[in-house]
Amino acid sequence: MATTTAARRREIARTEYDAFLAACPSRQLLDRLSDKWVGLVLAALSNGPQRYNEIARTVAGVSQKMLTQTLRTLERDGLATRTVTPTVPVRVDYELTDLGQSLLPVMRAIKDWAEAHMDDVLLARSRYDMEKMTG
Repeated sequence: MATTTAARRREIARTEYDAFLAACPSRQLLDRLSDKWVGLVLAALSNGPQRYNEIARTVAGVSQKMLTQTLRTLERDGLATRTVTPTVPVRVDYELTDLGQSLLPVMRAIKDWAEAHMDDVLLARSRYDMEKMTG
């Protein structure tokens, strides 16, 4: 029986993932990455390791519950790490993994696009709403 190398198994898996299929696990990941808090927390962590309160100050409007949930999700998906330093008080730092770092250019591009095109989107919304009201 021929053995399959790890690289070959990854190659096969890549060809088997198709986000257009309902059962594809990549859909869960795409759903997670499209969450606004995930994008903002990833961007906040792009500046290096941060403590929970630093992230909370950077990501205005996120509740404690949502920030905790988002950080746990990022950690579970291998995008961030949580490091506990046994000091008094205990110090907890969050940092992007290499996998999380590899996602930054994509997330940064989406954030930059949204900021650069917000006026166009607001204008399109306004036109759409006017057409629906008058027509």
